[in-house]
Amino acid sequence: MNLWEMIRMAMENIWANRLRSALTVLGIIIGVMSVILVVTIGQGGQARILNEMEGIGTNLFAVYIGTTEDDYEKYRITLEDCRAIKESVESIEALSPLVYGYTVVEGSPRKQSAYVYGVDSDYNQIQNIKMAAGRFFSSIDNSVARRVVVINQRLAEELFGSARMAVGKKIKVKQVSVVVCGVAESGSGMFGPESPMVYMPIKLHFQLFDSEDRINEIYGSAAHKDLVEESARKAIRVLEVRQQVKDSKAYQFVTMSQQMDAVDQVLAIITMIIGAIAGISLLVGGIGIMNIMLVSITERTREIGVRMAVGAKREDIMRQFLLESVVLSVTGGLIGVFLGVGVSVIVCMAMDIPVVISFGTIILALLFSITVGVFFGIYPANRAAKQDPIEALRYE
Repeated sequence: MNLWEMIRMAMENIWANRLRSALTVLGIIIGVMSVILVVTIGQGGQARILNEMEGIGTNLFAVYIGTTEDDYEKYRITLEDCRAIKESVESIEALSPLVYGYTVVEGSPRKQSAYVYGVDSDYNQIQNIKMAAGRFFSSIDNSVARRVVVINQRLAEELFGSARMAVGKKIKVKQVSVVVCGVAESGSGMFGPESPMVYMPIKLHFQLFDSEDRINEIYGSAAHKDLVEESARKAIRVLEVRQQVKDSKAYQFVTMSQQMDAVDQVLAIITMIIGAIAGISLLVGGIGIMNIMLVSITERTREIGVRMAVGAKREDIMRQFLLESVVLSVTGGLIGVFLGVGVSVIVCMAMDIPVVISFGTIILALLFSITVGVFFGIYPANRAAKQDPIEALRYE
């Protein structure tokens, strides 16, 4: 009996018990669909996050005080340090110090807790902040510690209902009245849209939060992405010289490219782990195939005996039942692929993330479904092949 004849017989047997066969391959369908769905959503989310980070700029870096065995409090960054870096490192295009705090922001009559960042006017350029309404504060505003702030869209909606309604209004930060000069768009800048935020001139931040000239971090942008690490290292060298620090770990830096690589690796690992967990249902489907094949062998015992009596070899019987198992798993795999792709497209569109269909994942899922069919079909096929033809013919 040739291969095509065996495939035809396998399809006929499956079709004769189509309801049972459909229920049997359900586990394979769900398994393949789940793997494709999880991987597609994971890669789509990964692509969206990386695109947003890339939109901010790949030429960005941040310098911060590192953690060493020595008392890190003695290491510091000042406004004068920032000016010195900007003047001496030619490859730096824009530079802004950053300090932060957390407090309750009052807007008549509502209140909302928010992160409050003190930055320079260059911060707008570095973080590529887009304004929903109004303007970002200027270098003059910063130099005279003018009482103006930029709030993000989330905070504007919480306090005033909309971005446009917020511009020109007064809010209280640390019990001091300040004027909202602008509203940053949701998702604009590195910190994203989720938390209520306030940006204010750094000198005003020093006054309101009663802090010394002690900066948490420095954000900068290089003239070209190839100059990012060089610019950051030069900035650190300026700090070491000015602060008379010899500890190489006193100041550290991180680039946007490094952050993107780290995020990419973490999201890829998470997607792979969740995909593997979803793939467990393929094994459950394989067990279902093995069970139904064992039932089928019992029901077709006389058929096996007749085929052996007319000359069929044990290898023929084994191949026949093994092929039926594989056909079941492949059928489930193909249906799972079509459903997985279709559901993935719908879910990604609903979540507003890119649809990233991985053909490698589709092929891997199909190959795994075939492997499951072979693995879980070997035992039933071997059992069918070992039937005694005389006993099989007597079976009622």
